[in-house]
Amino acid sequence: MTIHEIRQRYLDFFAARGHAILSSSSLLPENDPTTLFTGSGMQPMIPFLLGETHPQGRRLVDSQKCFRAVDIDEVGDNRHTTFFEMLGNWSLGGYFKVEQIKWMFEFLTREVGLDPKRLYVTVFQGNDELGIARDDEAIRQWQEQFASVGVDAKVGERILLYPEKKNWWSRSGAPDKMPIGEPGGPDSEMFWDFGAQRKLHENSQYKNEPCHVNCDCGRYVEIGNNVFMEYKKVVDGFELLPQKNVDFGGGLERIAVAKLDDPDIFMTDAFSLARVALEGVSGKVYSSDSDEVYAMRVILDHLRAAVFLIGDGVSPSNKDQGYFTRRLIRRAVRFGNELGVKDDFCSKIADAYIETYKSAYPDLVSSRDKILSELVAEEGKFRHSLDKGLREFEKLFATKGTVEGVDAFNLYQSYGFPWELTQELVGEKGQSVDKKIFEEEFKKHQDLSRAGSQKKFAGGLADTSEQSTKYHTATHLLHKALRMVIGDCVEQRGSNITPERLRFDFSFQRKMTGDEIANVESIVNEQIKNDLPVQFEMLSVEGAKKRGAIGLFEVKYEKLGNQIKVYTIGDDKRGVFSMEICGGPHVEQTGELGHFRILKEEAVASGIRRIKAVLE
Repeated sequence: MTIHEIRQRYLDFFAARGHAILSSSSLLPENDPTTLFTGSGMQPMIPFLLGETHPQGRRLVDSQKCFRAVDIDEVGDNRHTTFFEMLGNWSLGGYFKVEQIKWMFEFLTREVGLDPKRLYVTVFQGNDELGIARDDEAIRQWQEQFASVGVDAKVGERILLYPEKKNWWSRSGAPDKMPIGEPGGPDSEMFWDFGAQRKLHENSQYKNEPCHVNCDCGRYVEIGNNVFMEYKKVVDGFELLPQKNVDFGGGLERIAVAKLDDPDIFMTDAFSLARVALEGVSGKVYSSDSDEVYAMRVILDHLRAAVFLIGDGVSPSNKDQGYFTRRLIRRAVRFGNELGVKDDFCSKIADAYIETYKSAYPDLVSSRDKILSELVAEEGKFRHSLDKGLREFEKLFATKGTVEGVDAFNLYQSYGFPWELTQELVGEKGQSVDKKIFEEEFKKHQDLSRAGSQKKFAGGLADTSEQSTKYHTATHLLHKALRMVIGDCVEQRGSNITPERLRFDFSFQRKMTGDEIANVESIVNEQIKNDLPVQFEMLSVEGAKKRGAIGLFEVKYEKLGNQIKVYTIGDDKRGVFSMEICGGPHVEQTGELGHFRILKEEAVASGIRRIKAVLE
């Protein structure tokens, strides 16, 4: 069963039970300045889990593209990837534990065909100090489902109890870290057992510790998590929410490895074409016990992630999200070099992924030329840097007779020269380099970067403050003004808003002239002076398009089907200035905004420009 078959069966299964199918959101979060990427299936759903009415109703299902930058250094084993798809279904104040547990058991055992005797589940054990009881209802429901197929699901054997560290979900983490008013609740995770006969635990670094479903040895893999959001944090503890929500998230590729009954995620069909292409360019055969497997897994993961990131507008650069696209490509090139691949190869692997995902994500096909050309350009740049780094390494060694930890970090920072490559080269000269010093330097660099990122993204649109709301409304005026001045080729590629300024990324191939910037400012200020009303209405996607509405990452709206929120600036008397699909907060009249001034217009990446502006 391919990942495409599993994905479609999941969507069809829940559609047959009254769920509206949603398209995947972009990997670039919309109107969420608190994070760089969409890292989970529920991330785009947060406003609706907190009570906002979803235009598609109370039952929803999708397969969401996700990217987790924090996992880059984990890639290389048989189960970690930076990019993945998360299957998700939601009940917003509708069904709850009875239906969700029944349906998930049915989907996994009947639709996918997993052996129920190799499924295990975890449940929240309760916390008396917090006044939250053990989730006995979830236990009962799981026992009923297992009993229906002749499996005796005893607590402590088939059903395992864990504290809030493992089986509780909120945006803030454990219950004691939740702020007042924050919703959360117990969750129930599902695991597949690859079996003791595989000797995964005995051959792992955890072999001297007891094995259990949450062990990291690889014998068990989590394939899904049901979050039962039923509590709200209050001053003296927790109270039940008036609207109980279900939020399920399941790893598509992880369900596929369970069906395949092979713990190596890179053996699923998601990687098949790319794996063959990599074997072709490297002359190496992929095998889980080969010396080259680590490098091959890094390449396979990183280039798949890069394909989807570039497809969503994240071009390689030294700033923000683009930094991660660049890092992924350069790490892939570095490991290709380790495999002995001296010619450009990234675009060949990328083309295999576009072919693999063309039916599920046709926008990759339409973006093929852009994706491949950016990979070719970035690989070429880094190969040149790699050569320069090698020359610098030799110069350092010739001058000092050694390469120290600080030198290793400087090579990394200046030339993108990976630590592993420096370590290998030093080893070839019969010496060693102090990794601790390298890590200390690297941590200093990370702390500086993180401080800058927190400062940059703190207090953004997520705070829905009055000033942030004004800036968000101003982006609508700016978007339309840009299209009026430099053409309909302008498409929004992202925004970041704080109470101090707005930042707006858009597609355009060249630097704007001074006259063009002045004209855009003038148009925006004219609409502010006109004090136009800002209103929204619910329209179908087709109706919104016929009316001329534009949308941020519009492709994600294609499968919504029913009603979406469309904001209009203007009226019948003075004419409609802007009509845009949007779910964010807005002022009621443009006259509330003040004077609009552009501070800077600059390049972000190839074909992407950025405007920073303020309201005075």
